[in-house]
Amino acid sequence: MRTHLRQLCALALALGALAGTAMAQDAYPTKPVTMVIPFPPGGVADTVGRPVAEAMARHLNQPVVVVNRAGAGGAIGMGQVAKSNADGYNILLGLSSVVVLPEADRLLNRPPQFELSQLQPIARLTADPTVLVVRADSPWKTFAEFIAFAKANPGSLTFGSSGNYGTMHVPMEQLKGATGSFLLHVPYTGAGPAILGLLGGQVDALASGPASVAGQIKAGKMRALAHWGEGRLATLPDVPSLRELGVPINYSQWSGIFVPAGTPPAVITKLREAARIAAQDPKTIQVLTGAGTSFQFQDLPEFDKFVQNDAKAMLETLQRIGKVN
Repeated sequence: MRTHLRQLCALALALGALAGTAMAQDAYPTKPVTMVIPFPPGGVADTVGRPVAEAMARHLNQPVVVVNRAGAGGAIGMGQVAKSNADGYNILLGLSSVVVLPEADRLLNRPPQFELSQLQPIARLTADPTVLVVRADSPWKTFAEFIAFAKANPGSLTFGSSGNYGTMHVPMEQLKGATGSFLLHVPYTGAGPAILGLLGGQVDALASGPASVAGQIKAGKMRALAHWGEGRLATLPDVPSLRELGVPINYSQWSGIFVPAGTPPAVITKLREAARIAAQDPKTIQVLTGAGTSFQFQDLPEFDKFVQNDAKAMLETLQRIGKVN
């Protein structure tokens, strides 16, 4: 009898614990959520992340606090989220470099700061081809003029990036390989500082997502020479694609939301809902459109497949690029 009673008590405690856990997950979130943007303010991740965080907060009924954790081309902030508690209170606004950085570390014989398997995709938000820009007062009016100068003067042109193997570096390495040109790479701590470097005359060019440079182009401070997409961009209809110009390369700078692997399914469901609602929010759509980008939303199943395919493609690209300084 006593044994039976103890078993019943243990069962009751276990069921109570399970019920408590379920209620805690159903109640998520009960406190502010932190969105880590692994780059300094001013870049595409910031441009997308901040309005999305505001829209998600309205659905979650809790603040979504944006924190910029820059460094190592985004690896520091990405690693912080990957290694954080899998409870839904630390989410990552990652760019496409999230699939590159662990492989880049291995290429350089360094232990990766995180593994892609440590992150669970939630939703893709945007996916824009990068755009080649120079200062508006530069002597190059067209892509042909720019690349001809680069070929005639090897090493005299410089380009800025958000860091080695990041979303502003990889497409320029593609361009160098496809055109047989040599440009010097100047890595910064993020897209914002790289853009300031171009505007300040510290570098001659850079490849960036449209959202980060659209305002500077409209203001007459930058000139777009080409982009890495297909066809023409709605935001830059007069700018040709590299494929149009006979350079057969593509590169997309996408952004998406991730959480640590192992996050409870109920929490993931709520974050998926919040991301979907943010992507449909008229105010957020207007902000992103004004910044030169738009939602190209993918929910978890489709985004997860997209991430895996992009990781495979970028691994092949890294192997072609090899070690760089």
